[in-house]
Amino acid sequence: MKELVNLLDKHLKYEGHEIKGNEIHIRATSRRKVLNCRYCGKKSRKIHSRYRRTIQDMPISGKKVYIEIVNRKMLCINIKCAKKTFSERYDFVGSKEKKSKRLEKEIISIGLNSSSTEAARMLSRNTVKVSASTVRNLIKKMENPQSSGNQ
Repeated sequence: MKELVNLLDKHLKYEGHEIKGNEIHIRATSRRKVLNCRYCGKKSRKIHSRYRRTIQDMPISGKKVYIEIVNRKMLCINIKCAKKTFSERYDFVGSKEKKSKRLEKEIISIGLNSSSTEAARMLSRNTVKVSASTVRNLIKKMENPQSSGNQ
């Protein structure tokens, strides 16, 4: 599991995992000590708050996989910056997304080759719970990346 976490993002540190029935929950934290404000670029060590973020990833051995990260919200120390806080980001997932990029890619791939209803049915059989509307929304987001909400 440690290797999987490192493959997802080199800034993540594996903390442990638990298998609960049909699900694998992998816990990870950030290795970073300093983060750059994504608005002004200034480095910050000041933590505003922490929150738990759960991201669904590709299944392993027929089990749903959830990556649970303790995410940090940081304070920008640049008094001229338009924003006072910013959240930590990771390479394997969009800023407000609940599914990993590789899981989204798989959903889109199946959705492009079948109806969204059939894609949702196929994916649900393979332990990735997803609705037909989610399949359609991911395909729309792929076709029009400016509307993805990653500001």
